[in-house]
Parts: sequence; C-alpha cells; structure tokens
Amino acid sequence: IPCESCMERDNKSTGETMEFLLLGFSELLCLRVLLFLIFLIVHLVTLAGNVMIFMAVVMEPSRPPMLFFLCQLSVIELCYTLVIVPKALLSLIVVDGSTISFIGCAAQMHLFVTLGGAECFLLVAMSYDRYVAICQPLHYVAVMSEGLCLRLAVACCLGGFAVALGLTVAVFRLPFCQSHHINHFFCDVPAVLHLACTQSYTPQLPLLAACVLLLLLPFLLILTSYVCIAAALLHVTSSAGRGKAFCTCISHLSITLLHYGCATFMYIHPKSSYSPTRDKMVSLVYTNITPLLYPLIYSLRNEEIRGVIMKTVRRKKIAQLN
Repeated sequence: IPCESCMERDNKSTGETMEFLLLGFSELLCLRVLLFLIFLIVHLVTLAGNVMIFMAVVMEPSRPPMLFFLCQLSVIELCYTLVIVPKALLSLIVVDGSTISFIGCAAQMHLFVTLGGAECFLLVAMSYDRYVAICQPLHYVAVMSEGLCLRLAVACCLGGFAVALGLTVAVFRLPFCQSHHINHFFCDVPAVLHLACTQSYTPQLPLLAACVLLLLLPFLLILTSYVCIAAALLHVTSSAGRGKAFCTCISHLSITLLHYGCATFMYIHPKSSYSPTRDKMVSLVYTNITPLLYPLIYSLRNEEIRGVIMKTVRRKKIAQLN
C-alpha cells in the first residue's frame, strides 16, 4: 500500500535528524511483564551456554577443526543476541515503543545481516569439514589444517560483511513514508522495506540478491556435501560405522535445518504477503530460541564438545580443591 506522503531525503539531514519508532510488542500490553521476564531469562541462558562453549574450547590445548568452527559459531551467536535482544527488552519496558536513530537502525541491520551471513557461510565450512572427515579420512589432517580453518573463518566473516553492507546501503537509500513506525522489535529488513515509499518490486531486489548469496548458494553447497557423504556411507558395510559417521553429522544437520528454515520463512516471500505479526513471531524464534538451542544441540549430540566441557568442569573442581 503506498503511503500518502513521502519524504524526499537528503542524506545529511536524514542521518542527523530522522528517527524510527520500534513498536515492538505494543499490541500485547497485558503480557509485557511476562514477556520481559521470559526474554531476559532466555537471553541470560543463551549467553551462559555460548560463553561456556567458547571458554571450554579456548581452554582446550588441541582443537580439532570442528571445535574451532564451534567456537566461532558461539562467538557469532553471542554477538547476534547482543545486537538484537537488548533493544527488544527495551521495547517491552517503554509503553509507546523505543526510538532508534537512522544511523542506529542502519548499524543494527548491518550487524544483524553480517552475523547471520557469517553463520550461513560457517555452516558451509562445517559441512565441508564433515565431508573431508567421512569421504577422505586419510587426508583429513592434511586438508583441514589450522591455516585453512583460519582462512575459512575469516572468509565467512568478510563474506557476511560484504553482502550486509550492500543490502543495508540499498535499503537505506530508499525514500521512506512520513510515518516511521516500524512494527517490529528491531530493524529487520522486511519491516524497514515495508516503509519504503514505492509501489514497485525494485526495492525487493537487493533482499532477493542477499537471499541468493546467503541462503540459496550456501544451502546448495551444504546439500552437495551431504549427498557426497551419503554416497560414501552407502559403501560402508558396517552398520556401526555408518551410525557413528551419521552421529558426527546430526548436530550440524539439526542446526542447518533450523537456521535455514527460519531464515527462508522470514525473508523469501513477496512484499504483498508481508505480515508484521507473523514476521515478529518467526523473528522471535530466530533471534531468541535458536541461539538458545545451538549450545544444547551441540552439548547433547557432539562427543567432542561434551568431552571438552567435562574437562573444563574437572579442571575447575581440581583448582577449587587445590
């Protein structure tokens, strides 16, 4: 629906004076206190879980590639929640919604997409690690060297940063309606695009390009890795060997399906079908529940991370006794 009046923006005045109002959960006035407590508890548990994994891996003298990537994943999730959740909690405290500056909104969107993009690319690197471990076990140590893991980690971050920068610039160059009320708890891309003063689908093109680069291509690479893994497992005669190999992949598969499932539902749909309420609910799961589930999935399903955490706990107990 086109807005009645558009603001022809000049970059200088906009950056200094323009503000957005994040409405958050203003329609749920009676549940504010309950939602605030739930979000706060989930946020603290998420921080504690990811910090525990990060510290456990950092304190481990010898780190195999999968632990190295898990450490990076924990750092991404920590930053991810710190970018989104504090503003969401603030929107529950302030009755009429919380304001955010034009620059602040752009920065939040850029960081959010950067971290989400880095996670998409990191999941590809982790699938490649599983592919080499199962399909080329004799060459695993030589291929997955510390140098390659470091280069992959840096490439994931730079790739996410580059795509996020292009998308953020494209979105915030658009003319916005006079009403700067964002019906969301953070500056998500579809919510900000909904304020764009245009009837064409042109503003959706940068988001579509970002979805192809961050969702479609990485997912196809992950799918290719697992097709090769499945083909290799068909030649394994021992059912115990197949089961052990599959168990090393189940945690990564669970997180991949959770991450790409939520992201696809959030971002791959036409502007005409945009629903603020539905978008907020899915974003709530994507930004609060999935970061909470990641440490739980890896702690319960991954033997390496369980072993590292148990070692860390034993070290602390010994230090306390001494």
